[in-house]
Amino acid sequence: MNEHTEDFFMENRELRAGGKLSTSTFRQDGLTYRIIGAAMTVHSVLGPGLFESIYENALCLEFDRRDICYRRQKRFRVNYEGIDVGEMVADLVVENQVLVELKSVSELSSVHEAQTIAYLRASGIKRGLLNNFNVTRLKSGIRRYSR
Repeated sequence: MNEHTEDFFMENRELRAGGKLSTSTFRQDGLTYRIIGAAMTVHSVLGPGLFESIYENALCLEFDRRDICYRRQKRFRVNYEGIDVGEMVADLVVENQVLVELKSVSELSSVHEAQTIAYLRASGIKRGLLNNFNVTRLKSGIRRYSR
């Protein structure tokens, strides 16, 4: 564990859909821990202020280095009362277990959070990360969700 990842796990107490996650829950989730570690490495090298696509490219390179399996721009069908009404595109799906949405904005909004939760619901994936790379310290730009 590096010092940046340790700081995140010690201080992050984000809300999840329907409740609160404890720091110990973060520590028990090895895959999410590895994803956050890779994101922190990317952020420490590139810093804030770049386009989302640049962070996505760099994060995928870091996943490759760490042998983390992922799919980019993963498409999911959206149904309304059993009828297909369109599709959504998630930035990354890691090991078919964690949906990762990337942003590079001045501040995460409730719309970004609602989008991530909707993606989780539509995809059937149980865990999600919303990462905003346009922050001084990445730990303040990470939100974790669980259904």
